[in-house]
Amino acid sequence: MVEIDKLVAVVSDFLFAYDTPRMVIVRNKRIGLIFRLIQLGVLAYIIGWVFIYEKGYQTTDSTVSSVSVKVKGIGFTNLSEIGPRIFDAVDYSFPSQGSDSFVIMTNYIVTPMQSLKNCVQLQNSRGCESDSDCAAGVFGRYGQGIMNGKCQNNTEGMKTCEIFGWCPAENDHHVSNPPLLMAAENFTIFIKNAITFSAFGVSRRNIVESISKETLRNCSYHKVHDPLCPVFRLGYIVEELKENFSALAYKGSMIGIVINWDCDLDWPERFCIPTYSFHHLYGGSGKEKVSAGFNFRYAKYYKENGTEMRDLYKVFGIRLDVLVNGKAGKFNIIPTMMTIGSGVGVFGVATLVCDLVMLHLLPKRNYYKQKKFKHVEGTSVESTPAKVSED
Repeated sequence: MVEIDKLVAVVSDFLFAYDTPRMVIVRNKRIGLIFRLIQLGVLAYIIGWVFIYEKGYQTTDSTVSSVSVKVKGIGFTNLSEIGPRIFDAVDYSFPSQGSDSFVIMTNYIVTPMQSLKNCVQLQNSRGCESDSDCAAGVFGRYGQGIMNGKCQNNTEGMKTCEIFGWCPAENDHHVSNPPLLMAAENFTIFIKNAITFSAFGVSRRNIVESISKETLRNCSYHKVHDPLCPVFRLGYIVEELKENFSALAYKGSMIGIVINWDCDLDWPERFCIPTYSFHHLYGGSGKEKVSAGFNFRYAKYYKENGTEMRDLYKVFGIRLDVLVNGKAGKFNIIPTMMTIGSGVGVFGVATLVCDLVMLHLLPKRNYYKQKKFKHVEGTSVESTPAKVSED
C-alpha cells in the first residue's frame, strides 16, 4: 500500500506541478564577467559570421550554366612516315565543336596506310612458342587482331601470333620526346560561359561589360593583370599549376578550369563577375606512375586502288574540363527573421553556462540553490524578485 501511495505522489507531482523561471539578481563579479563575455561572443558570432560572412539575411539560388570553347593556334610537324604537315584547330582539337570537355593534341604516333590483311603482332601482344599457342579465331586481351593459328617471328625478332586485322600493326613503344606539338604551349582557348539564376531572373556572361570586341582580340588571361579576360593561353594554365609544359605534353594530362560565380544581388548586376582557377585532375606529373597521362586513338579512312585504307593516330593530349560553380544571394525578410530568431535563442547559452558555474562550482553553491529554487504550495502565495549580493 505504501508503494502505491508513493507512485501516486510521484505521478501527481509530475501531472500537477508547474515550473516557472524565477528572476534572481546575483551580484558576483566572476559570474557577471562570464555572462557578459559569453553574450559578447554570441553577438560577435551572429553579426560577424552569420550575417556578414554567411549572409544569413539572404535567400540563395544555384546557377544553370552552358559553356562553349574555341581553340586557336597553328602547329607544324615533319615525320618521315607522312612528311611535313600543318595542324590547325580542326586537326588538334577534339571535339572540334568545342564543348565543356575537350582535348588539345600535344604528341602523337601515326601508323600510315593500314589495310585489312594478315600480319604478325608486336612484342606488347601475346607471345607464342608454336602454332598451338595461337588458337584460330580468338582475340587476345592485348591482341591487335583475330589470331589465325600461326606463330611467326615479327620485325623485332620475337615470336608472336599472326593475326588478321589492320596491318601493319601499330608500334606505340616509342613516343616522341620532345613532344611533336610543343607549339601548343601558345595555343589560346576562348571560353564562353552563360549562366542564369532562375530564382532571381538574372542572366550573366563571362564576357562582362568592361570587355569590348577590341579588348577580346588582344587580351590574355592573367590572374593579376587581366583577371576577367576569357581567353587563356595553354602555357599559362600549366604555369599556374607549377608544372613543366613539355612533361605534360609528352604523354598528356587532365586539367580542370573552374569558373566560379559568387554573386551578391543586393548590389547592381554588373558586380556579378566570374573568377577562374585551375586544377590538375591527375594530381600532377610525377605522381602518377601507372597508366600516366591521357591518350586515345582515331583513324582517317580512305580508299586506294579500291582497297579500304586508314591512317591510325595514337593521340597524346591535354584534356581540359570546364567546371562551373555558381551561387547568388538576395535579401529576403523570411531568412532574416529566422536568423535573428535563432540568434536570440543562442543567447540562452550564457544563462545556461552561468547557472552551471553558480550552482555547481562556486563555494556558496548551496546558498545560491536556495535563492534560485522555491517550492510554492497552493494558489495564494505572492513572491517578489529576490536579490542576492556577495561581498
